[in-house]
Amino acid sequence: MSRRVMIGRLAMGGGAPVRVQSMTNTDTMDTRATVEQALRMVEAGCELVRITAPDVRAAENLGRIKDELLRRGCDVPLVADIHFNPKAAEVAAALVEKVRVNPGNYTDRNTGRTEFTEQEYNDELLRIGDRMGRLIDICKTHGTAMRIGTNHGSLSERVVSRYGNTPEGMAQSALEFAQVCAGRDFHSLVFSMKASSVKVMVESTRLFVDKMHAMGMDYPIHLGVTEAGDGEQARLKSAAGIGALLLDGIGDTIRVSLTEPPEAEMPVAYGILQAVGARITQCEYIACPSCGRTQYDIQKALHDIKLRTAHLTGVKIGVMGCIVNGPGEMADADYGYVGSGAGKITLYKGRDIVKRDIDQSDAVDELVSLIESDQLEAAHR
Repeated sequence: MSRRVMIGRLAMGGGAPVRVQSMTNTDTMDTRATVEQALRMVEAGCELVRITAPDVRAAENLGRIKDELLRRGCDVPLVADIHFNPKAAEVAAALVEKVRVNPGNYTDRNTGRTEFTEQEYNDELLRIGDRMGRLIDICKTHGTAMRIGTNHGSLSERVVSRYGNTPEGMAQSALEFAQVCAGRDFHSLVFSMKASSVKVMVESTRLFVDKMHAMGMDYPIHLGVTEAGDGEQARLKSAAGIGALLLDGIGDTIRVSLTEPPEAEMPVAYGILQAVGARITQCEYIACPSCGRTQYDIQKALHDIKLRTAHLTGVKIGVMGCIVNGPGEMADADYGYVGSGAGKITLYKGRDIVKRDIDQSDAVDELVSLIESDQLEAAHR
């Protein structure tokens, strides 16, 4: 388990729920547009809102955005996204709950060098510490957290010279920053290894976590497949990368990166969390694809059941074609709807049969009545 890091009022890691976040795509200097979009994101379930701060003016405007959100009754924590401008990071760190910096953009760049002596390599590490020192001090003073976000393809020339543009290089780059922060007794840190390749994202994150733990560190991890695109492909890539790591027990916050309005990311994020059992926020359905043994319209039944029960949270319903595999394969469901003959349904509660051979025209009503009766009874206990 990772350590707990506070992002303003929001706990991350240390057993807290996996947090869902996203990023605005408005002009940061357009306060009204950014606030309106942030409110839509929060309404959709976003728990942290990240906003780019490419320069000092944009960083300063984060304060106005925050004030307007508070005036509108929204105290969602804000994260400033910083790339090339250390001064913008310092300004933002005094205004918002978290700053995100990219190690590759916070070091010596564009020198054209491909080789570094050991002394030159270590000298740049010292310069990193000097550059980070003031930002760390501001974060400590204001209780601001920091995400060290390594991106595939934006590693420093120095790191690439030793490790290449590889998962190993990504992990080592982040570890250098972890050591700089630890050396200054700053531990309100979150780390991420982002890539548009699912394989690189998963491999680099696993590698970083292993190395971090070997060094006695336990910081929270942010997961995401960056530049995933849109539509089905983006959702599948995000589910594959984020889901694989969550099943490893890795991940304290996630961002699904879609080339769509940011509020469209939250349903996907919560769907991934639900699918891997990391955060249950919906009704879950176990349904077989059916085969020649199924003697009722299972597709219509599943559709009708979902329409009637989608509002439930934390309930698992099995909709199975027949009794051959049905009862066994839905054994962990709270309720079961199982074909038991031509046009006949048997209802289960857990593994126990509640009612046999109901006509399929009545079975959905009977299932919903059973669930509602149990919920009413539970509410009066």
